[in-house]
Amino acid sequence: MNSVSRRSFLKKAALVSAAGSLVLQGCGAARRATATASTRSQVIGANGDIRLAVIGFHGRGADHIREFGELPGVRVVALCDADRDVLNAGVRKCEERNEKVEAYTDVRKLLENPNIDAVSVATPNHWHSLMTVWACQAGKDVYVEKPVSHNVWEGRKAVEAARKYGRIVQAGTQNRSDPGLREAIAWLKEGHLGRILLARGLCYKRRKSIGKVAGPTPIPSSVDYDLWTGPAELLPLMRKELHYDWHWVWNTGSGDIGNQGIHEMDIARWATGAKALAPRVMSVGGRFGYDDDGETANTQFVYYDYPDIPILFEVRGLPMKPGVDEVSHYKGIRTGNVIHCEHGYYATGWAYDQDGKKIRDFPLDGGAGHTKNFIDAVRSRKRESLNADILEGHLSSALCHMGNVSHRLGTRRPPEEIRERLEANSAMLEAFERFQEHLAVNGVDLSKDRAAHGPWLEMDPAAEKFTGSDALVANALISRNYRRPFVVPEKV
Repeated sequence: MNSVSRRSFLKKAALVSAAGSLVLQGCGAARRATATASTRSQVIGANGDIRLAVIGFHGRGADHIREFGELPGVRVVALCDADRDVLNAGVRKCEERNEKVEAYTDVRKLLENPNIDAVSVATPNHWHSLMTVWACQAGKDVYVEKPVSHNVWEGRKAVEAARKYGRIVQAGTQNRSDPGLREAIAWLKEGHLGRILLARGLCYKRRKSIGKVAGPTPIPSSVDYDLWTGPAELLPLMRKELHYDWHWVWNTGSGDIGNQGIHEMDIARWATGAKALAPRVMSVGGRFGYDDDGETANTQFVYYDYPDIPILFEVRGLPMKPGVDEVSHYKGIRTGNVIHCEHGYYATGWAYDQDGKKIRDFPLDGGAGHTKNFIDAVRSRKRESLNADILEGHLSSALCHMGNVSHRLGTRRPPEEIRERLEANSAMLEAFERFQEHLAVNGVDLSKDRAAHGPWLEMDPAAEKFTGSDALVANALISRNYRRPFVVPEKV
């Protein structure tokens, strides 16, 4: 890897600091990447086929292999995973279908391959933005899973890279391609239920304890841990499972608000029409019900104080009561959205009047055509035809990160004090009361196991940086110290 650029910046933070340095960019020389980007947009693979590589397929990426492989004129020609067992199993499955694929453990080697037109990225979250930037520099179009970033700053860099190199970059928020949901959002915006007052996102999804270890656990022998860790901090594995449970530690994941919840966050923002980050955010939450190696909140609500239509997001990982796996619901919705309006509300698939009577059905398909929408845009080179352009993915992902920053800077307070601080906001107070009731049913006494009450954080939506009294510590969490050579560049 011989592409280099200088990334010089100084974090104004009490927690971390980093000086810029000469770093590897990993995709060939910058001038070669630029030339490749300009020429590849005019040439799609042999015989008109789009040649696609899937990067990371221990989970969602397996669906990518199937979904893209079923589209006419698309060939999955390469697979990449830092776990050799996962990689070899994927190659074998392709061979069983008489499909020839090249195998890589290092994404940088894959991106040097001129016979790949596009990539899908379904790795752990901490890799999403860097792989998107590198792929754009290498002249590849990108389908990147949600959230598109691990922090606010790098998500914007992914947008900048897509624009600079003229790439088609689709975010994996597939609900944007659901015809029924698109119809529902348009119907709400036409005012059939009156003015939209509040958009609520719900992620009520059972999450059990991931267990607790007494010390570092062995890295699976099949995993190249340096490549798996990439831009994150290279730490001992302090949990039982490497795979999937990375969601619940800050070094690699963003909790359920950034895992499942990003889908509902995106729909909430879509419904409100918000085109920038919220000017203020506050979180209340914690990890309750068990003591394990997870760090992220499993019960949380976050308020995004948009002046026109606020967004309220709720996470619950505990059951509706002990001894069952079923989770509670809000107006019949467990994981989805409730859009509150003057004369009724929309609740994932149905419109209701104020008395809760169904008045219109919007059948949903979950966005089954999302991969096709990406491929169609790759062929046409019309970015505006994407249903979930990288900018949309960035904004919705960044909202999740904003909520987590408030949570991480929170102070544990008794419930009476939290209630007093929320009493001026009826929506937040109501959410807190249900939050407390839910935890009490699960045996959690907030007077003893206190919730973290995050500060009101002020955001400059144009600069995408925190301002105000907590800016110093908040902006320390808006990016990260990248580990060379896996560095998201200041200038893409």
